[in-house]
Amino acid sequence: MHKVVLYTQPQCPPCEIVKKFLQAYEISFQEINIKKDENSKQYMINKLQSYSTPTIVVDNDHVIRGFNLDELAACLKIPCD
Repeated sequence: MHKVVLYTQPQCPPCEIVKKFLQAYEISFQEINIKKDENSKQYMINKLQSYSTPTIVVDNDHVIRGFNLDELAACLKIPCD
């Protein structure tokens, strides 16, 4: 089982797509809204070197910056057709 943390913000269509993708494959994830949590926003920018949402961290070491379902699927070992 993978540990997935999803950094999002309101009115972010790519964030919604990623959430639906994870839910469709029954992958649990922690969602962090960077508009409600300034510390997490700063962590995303300063530590993860990401300036956009969605930003996804898989298993504490793989950071996906921006919208990239192919990379996310590969990281989670989900076959893409």
